[in-house]
Amino acid sequence: MMTADHDTIVAPATAPGGAIAIVRVSGEEALAVCDRIFRGKQPLARADAYTVHYGRVMDGERVVDDVLATVFRAPHSYTGEDSVEISCHGSSYIVSEILRLLIAAGGRMAQPGEYTIRAYLAGKLDLSQAEAVADLIASSTRAAHTLASTQMRGGYSDELESLRDKLLNLTSLLELELDFSEEDVEFADRRALRETMEQIGREIDRLRSSFALGNAIKEGVAVAIVGAPNVGKSTLLNRLLNEERAMVSEIAGTTRDVIEERANIGGVLFRFLDTAGIRSTGDRLEQMGIERTMESIRRAQIVVRLIDAQIGAGGSEPDFELRPEQKLLTVYNKIDAATEGFQLPEGAIGISAKRGDGMDELCRALREAVDTEGLYHGDPVVSNGRHYEALTAAREALGRALEGMDQGLPADLLSEEIRPVIRHLGEITGRGAIAPDEVLGNIFSKFCIGK
Repeated sequence: MMTADHDTIVAPATAPGGAIAIVRVSGEEALAVCDRIFRGKQPLARADAYTVHYGRVMDGERVVDDVLATVFRAPHSYTGEDSVEISCHGSSYIVSEILRLLIAAGGRMAQPGEYTIRAYLAGKLDLSQAEAVADLIASSTRAAHTLASTQMRGGYSDELESLRDKLLNLTSLLELELDFSEEDVEFADRRALRETMEQIGREIDRLRSSFALGNAIKEGVAVAIVGAPNVGKSTLLNRLLNEERAMVSEIAGTTRDVIEERANIGGVLFRFLDTAGIRSTGDRLEQMGIERTMESIRRAQIVVRLIDAQIGAGGSEPDFELRPEQKLLTVYNKIDAATEGFQLPEGAIGISAKRGDGMDELCRALREAVDTEGLYHGDPVVSNGRHYEALTAAREALGRALEGMDQGLPADLLSEEIRPVIRHLGEITGRGAIAPDEVLGNIFSKFCIGK
């Protein structure tokens, strides 16, 4: 894993193919390395911070490109080091030549995530904010962007630090009692102590409960499209995607496996699961498809129950149970071919997946089923599995500490029960102690080069 060395690192900071590209240079020798290939009115080493300089990148006497060089000085840069960003033309040849020259001048290619890990080690970002950088780059919807940018700006970091500070204060009071053990002095009122610990427990529970929404926004809200065979599930999927992704046939039981596709609706990513039709069958392959359908229902946040409006709800409709937190949308398809006098049941949505009728109403219902109002108002939402696991471990440790209070543990043992809560909360932000290399390696290996 990357270490806190002081090598000067270089990397492209923009994706290939654009008209303009940026090459980023960072490290103790960043300015000197750039001056070996950059020719402007003055050396960059003498330039003020936050200034932009026009010049040329030279390979000996050969002009590689006319560029702009932006200077950042330590500690006021992304990495906390001296840095230069070279803006050049977007030609892949020009970018590769600038990188080659910078490496020959004393730099080395950055590893994935090395700029951000340097920012973390320099105290510019905590660990949860650093993880949010990768999420921000990967965000493809408004909701995912809001989630990542809120976390990158501090999100729930400040809230977690507030909880840690409260717990540290509790342990300090408990340990202070040890210094006066012979005098039987109680600095931490046990009733007030319990109230504070229970309040911290409620705040941890609130953060943990937000993970279902956060993970769904980040990975996509799972929507299972279920119904009897030949009800139009694959046609609906194709209509939602505006392209032919699922095979459609008049033959019942065509879909034998779960087909998963994604679509952005109202700024939220949805993962649509087109499932096998549910019915009694002796076909072993079809039975396997139905078993996978039931599994898709179990892991979906939203279930779209599709009913043929020509037939209506009846005993042949599939039966399944939902968890309380799952949302069910009852949708009648083929309303254009429904019998005369057909009445849409209250709360149901009528569509024609083949013609596109009613799709706006269905998309609106899907979007309304995902409550992002709090997210857009800055409420902290947990989207990272590592954070959820740490919060869960902290909650379990807090529960043991509360049990210890009930058992009348002395101050020293009670303090020891609280310390794991502090440690687990600190694992999320990395504050108070640098995270182990194994954790850093796992996190930053997912980053792109240049970030």
